[in-house]
Amino acid sequence: MSPADPDPTADPAATDPTADPTTGLRIREAVRAVLLTPQAEVLLVRFEFPNTGTRWALPGGGMEPGETHHQALERELAEEVGLRGAAVGPHIWTRLHIIPFIDGKWDGQRERMYLVPVAERFQPEPHLSWEQLRAEYVFELRWWPIEDIADGLPFVPATLATHLRALQSEGPPNRPVEVEV
Repeated sequence: MSPADPDPTADPAATDPTADPTTGLRIREAVRAVLLTPQAEVLLVRFEFPNTGTRWALPGGGMEPGETHHQALERELAEEVGLRGAAVGPHIWTRLHIIPFIDGKWDGQRERMYLVPVAERFQPEPHLSWEQLRAEYVFELRWWPIEDIADGLPFVPATLATHLRALQSEGPPNRPVEVEV
């Protein structure tokens, strides 16, 4: 076998860049919103997971059968933060997270994140009850100045600060950027 020939015993995902790492996995399709004010504040959701603890993430969630990405995002924003009629901007980031979900139905989640500019900070008023939100591990909604967000846990993705600062200084990317777990 020459150095140019692939190793037939190697993992196909490692040797074939087109191989899908999700083959055979149950991946939940989801959407998230970067709700961003002109004052460089972003709305984050505090999740409390039994095994991994606190995580601050963008609002959003799983898609329902038959929904488009925009329909799912509009529904999630109404349910989770009480926002209706927001102008959904461009798809700016994508994230694939392969990890078993607590309920056992999914092996991971593929997220599309959209920029949703808001004119000013608003008081989140979820349409779901706090009992329903807690059942989904949601415990708090809070506006964060971008300057107060640091890379690493408890923020999700772990490089959220870097991506928010790039968004703030450079504007939306020409095509979605793959963000890390």
